Amino acid sequence: MDTLQTYTDDLLVAQAILKRDGRVTREFLYVRCYPLFKSVYDNYFTDCCSVREFIDEIYMLILTPSRETGYCQLQNFRGESSLASWLKSACLFHCYHRYRRRERIPIVEVHSHDEENDDFGDRFLDNLYSTTMDSASIEHSDLEAVIATMPNERYRTLIRLRYLDNLSNEETAEAMGMSMANYYNKHKLAKEQFLVALRKEERR
Repeated sequence: MDTLQTYTDDLLVAQAILKRDGRVTREFLYVRCYPLFKSVYDNYFTDCCSVREFIDEIYMLILTPSRETGYCQLQNFRGESSLASWLKSACLFHCYHRYRRRERIPIVEVHSHDEENDDFGDRFLDNLYSTTMDSASIEHSDLEAVIATMPNERYRTLIRLRYLDNLSNEETAEAMGMSMANYYNKHKLAKEQFLVALRKEERR
Protein backbone atom coordinates (compact mmCIF):
# COMPACT_ATOMS: atom_id res chain seq x y z
CA MET A 1 0.00 0.00 0.00
CA ASP A 2 2.82 2.43 0.85
CA THR A 3 4.55 1.67 -2.45
CA LEU A 4 1.35 2.17 -4.41
CA GLN A 5 0.71 5.45 -2.60
CA THR A 6 4.23 6.65 -3.36
CA TYR A 7 3.76 6.07 -7.07
CA THR A 8 0.33 7.72 -6.95
CA ASP A 9 1.89 10.74 -5.30
CA ASP A 10 4.58 10.72 -7.98
CA LEU A 11 1.90 10.86 -10.66
CA LEU A 12 0.58 14.02 -9.02
CA VAL A 13 4.10 15.46 -8.92
CA ALA A 14 4.57 14.64 -12.60
CA GLN A 15 1.30 16.37 -13.46
CA ALA A 16 2.33 19.44 -11.48
CA ILE A 17 5.66 19.61 -13.32
CA LEU A 18 3.83 19.24 -16.64
CA LYS A 19 1.63 22.18 -15.63
CA ARG A 20 4.78 24.21 -14.90
CA ASP A 21 4.17 24.47 -11.18
CA GLY A 22 7.36 26.27 -10.17
CA ARG A 23 7.23 25.31 -6.49
CA VAL A 24 6.76 21.59 -7.15
CA THR A 25 9.36 21.61 -9.93
CA ARG A 26 12.00 23.25 -7.75
CA GLU A 27 11.25 21.07 -4.73
CA PHE A 28 11.25 17.77 -6.62
CA LEU A 29 13.91 18.22 -9.31
CA TYR A 30 16.29 20.70 -7.71
CA VAL A 31 16.00 19.66 -4.04
CA ARG A 32 14.69 16.11 -3.54
CA CYS A 33 16.31 14.65 -6.64
CA TYR A 34 19.51 16.70 -6.46
CA PRO A 35 21.52 13.75 -5.00
CA LEU A 36 20.31 11.56 -7.87
CA PHE A 37 21.35 14.09 -10.50
CA LYS A 38 24.69 14.70 -8.77
CA SER A 39 25.42 10.97 -8.69
CA VAL A 40 24.77 10.70 -12.43
CA TYR A 41 26.74 13.90 -13.09
CA ASP A 42 29.71 12.61 -11.07
CA ASN A 43 29.80 9.16 -12.67
CA TYR A 44 28.65 9.54 -16.28
CA PHE A 45 29.34 11.76 -19.27
CA THR A 46 26.83 14.62 -19.15
CA ASP A 47 28.31 17.30 -21.42
CA CYS A 48 27.45 19.89 -18.73
CA CYS A 49 29.65 22.16 -16.62
CA SER A 50 27.61 21.86 -13.39
CA VAL A 51 24.93 19.73 -11.72
CA ARG A 52 22.49 22.64 -12.06
CA GLU A 53 23.04 22.80 -15.81
CA PHE A 54 22.54 19.03 -15.99
CA ILE A 55 19.20 19.32 -14.17
CA ASP A 56 18.21 22.13 -16.54
CA GLU A 57 19.10 19.91 -19.48
CA ILE A 58 17.07 16.95 -18.19
CA TYR A 59 14.17 19.32 -17.47
CA MET A 60 14.28 20.45 -21.09
CA LEU A 61 14.64 16.86 -22.28
CA ILE A 62 11.57 15.50 -20.50
CA LEU A 63 9.33 18.51 -21.14
CA THR A 64 10.06 19.49 -24.74
CA PRO A 65 7.41 18.07 -27.09
CA SER A 66 8.57 15.62 -29.74
CA ARG A 67 8.40 16.87 -33.31
CA GLU A 68 6.96 13.51 -34.36
CA THR A 69 4.26 13.00 -31.70
CA GLY A 70 3.72 16.41 -30.13
CA TYR A 71 4.06 14.81 -26.68
CA CYS A 72 6.92 15.21 -24.21
CA GLN A 73 8.67 12.33 -22.42
CA LEU A 74 7.18 13.11 -19.01
CA GLN A 75 3.69 12.53 -20.41
CA ASN A 76 4.71 8.87 -20.79
CA PHE A 77 5.20 8.45 -17.03
CA ARG A 78 2.42 6.15 -15.82
CA GLY A 79 3.40 5.59 -12.19
CA GLU A 80 4.62 2.04 -12.81
CA SER A 81 7.82 2.95 -10.95
CA SER A 82 8.79 5.84 -8.74
CA LEU A 83 9.31 9.15 -10.56
CA ALA A 84 12.89 9.23 -9.25
CA SER A 85 13.60 5.82 -10.83
CA TRP A 86 12.01 6.96 -14.07
CA LEU A 87 14.18 10.09 -14.03
CA LYS A 88 17.32 8.05 -13.39
CA SER A 89 16.57 5.89 -16.43
CA ALA A 90 15.98 9.01 -18.53
CA CYS A 91 19.27 10.48 -17.30
CA LEU A 92 21.31 7.36 -18.00
CA PHE A 93 19.85 6.94 -21.48
CA HIS A 94 20.55 10.61 -22.21
CA CYS A 95 24.14 10.34 -20.95
CA TYR A 96 24.73 7.23 -23.04
CA HIS A 97 23.34 9.00 -26.11
CA ARG A 98 25.59 12.03 -25.47
CA TYR A 99 28.63 9.81 -24.96
CA ARG A 100 28.02 7.96 -28.21
CA ARG A 101 27.64 11.26 -30.07
CA ARG A 102 30.86 12.57 -28.54
CA GLU A 103 32.76 9.63 -30.05
CA ARG A 104 31.66 10.74 -33.52
CA ILE A 105 32.72 14.41 -33.31
CA PRO A 106 36.18 16.01 -33.22
CA ILE A 107 37.54 17.23 -29.89
CA VAL A 108 37.31 21.00 -29.46
CA GLU A 109 40.24 22.64 -27.72
CA VAL A 110 39.31 24.47 -24.50
CA HIS A 111 41.02 27.83 -23.90
CA SER A 112 41.28 29.34 -20.45
CA HIS A 113 39.82 32.68 -21.50
CA ASP A 114 38.43 34.09 -24.73
CA GLU A 115 36.08 37.02 -24.02
CA GLU A 116 34.44 38.88 -26.88
CA ASN A 117 32.14 41.88 -27.08
CA ASP A 118 28.34 41.53 -27.35
CA ASP A 119 25.61 44.13 -27.62
CA PHE A 120 23.64 42.42 -24.87
CA GLY A 121 24.73 40.51 -21.80
CA ASP A 122 25.22 41.30 -18.14
CA ARG A 123 22.28 43.69 -17.87
CA PHE A 124 19.93 40.68 -18.07
CA LEU A 125 21.47 39.00 -15.03
CA ASP A 126 20.08 41.32 -12.37
CA ASN A 127 16.49 40.82 -13.51
CA LEU A 128 16.45 37.03 -13.28
CA TYR A 129 16.10 34.62 -10.36
CA SER A 130 16.57 31.34 -12.20
CA THR A 131 18.39 29.90 -15.20
CA THR A 132 15.94 27.03 -15.67
CA MET A 133 15.01 26.58 -19.31
CA ASP A 134 11.22 26.36 -18.96
CA SER A 135 9.73 24.96 -22.17
CA ALA A 136 7.02 22.68 -20.78
CA SER A 137 3.94 22.34 -22.95
CA ILE A 138 5.40 24.67 -25.61
CA GLU A 139 5.45 23.39 -29.19
CA HIS A 140 8.58 23.81 -31.29
CA SER A 141 6.85 26.48 -33.36
CA ASP A 142 6.07 28.38 -30.14
CA LEU A 143 9.68 28.08 -29.00
CA GLU A 144 10.80 29.46 -32.34
CA ALA A 145 8.46 32.41 -31.86
CA VAL A 146 9.94 33.10 -28.42
CA ILE A 147 13.51 32.73 -29.67
CA ALA A 148 12.77 35.15 -32.52
CA THR A 149 12.07 37.91 -29.96
CA MET A 150 15.53 37.61 -28.38
CA PRO A 151 17.49 40.77 -29.28
CA ASN A 152 20.90 39.12 -29.74
CA GLU A 153 21.23 37.14 -32.97
CA ARG A 154 24.13 35.00 -31.73
CA TYR A 155 22.20 34.04 -28.62
CA ARG A 156 19.22 33.09 -30.80
CA THR A 157 21.47 30.85 -32.87
CA LEU A 158 23.01 29.26 -29.78
CA ILE A 159 19.62 28.40 -28.26
CA ARG A 160 18.33 26.96 -31.55
CA LEU A 161 21.39 24.76 -32.04
CA ARG A 162 21.61 23.58 -28.43
CA TYR A 163 17.94 22.98 -27.59
CA LEU A 164 15.92 22.73 -30.81
CA ASP A 165 18.54 20.93 -32.90
CA ASN A 166 19.72 19.05 -29.77
CA LEU A 167 23.42 19.51 -30.47
CA SER A 168 25.90 18.89 -27.67
CA ASN A 169 27.81 21.76 -26.06
CA GLU A 170 30.91 20.83 -28.08
CA GLU A 171 28.96 20.60 -31.34
CA THR A 172 27.27 23.96 -30.71
CA ALA A 173 30.58 25.65 -29.86
CA GLU A 174 32.19 24.21 -32.98
CA ALA A 175 29.27 25.29 -35.17
CA MET A 176 29.53 28.82 -33.82
CA GLY A 177 33.33 29.00 -33.98
CA MET A 178 33.74 29.48 -30.23
CA SER A 179 36.24 28.14 -27.74
CA MET A 180 34.56 26.10 -25.00
CA ALA A 181 35.47 28.68 -22.34
CA ASN A 182 33.78 31.44 -24.33
CA TYR A 183 30.87 29.16 -25.24
CA TYR A 184 29.96 28.39 -21.61
CA ASN A 185 29.89 32.11 -20.84
CA LYS A 186 27.64 32.87 -23.83
CA HIS A 187 25.48 29.81 -23.15
CA LYS A 188 24.63 31.14 -19.69
CA LEU A 189 23.80 34.59 -21.04
CA ALA A 190 21.78 33.14 -23.91
CA LYS A 191 19.65 31.06 -21.51
CA GLU A 192 19.01 34.12 -19.39
CA GLN A 193 18.00 36.17 -22.41
CA PHE A 194 15.73 33.35 -23.55
CA LEU A 195 14.01 33.36 -20.15
CA VAL A 196 13.36 37.09 -20.41
CA ALA A 197 11.70 36.53 -23.80
CA LEU A 198 9.75 33.51 -22.53
CA ARG A 199 8.36 35.32 -19.50
CA LYS A 200 7.31 38.25 -21.65
CA GLU A 201 5.51 35.84 -23.95
CA GLU A 202 3.77 34.09 -21.02
CA ARG A 203 2.41 37.43 -19.73
CA ARG A 204 0.67 38.20 -23.04
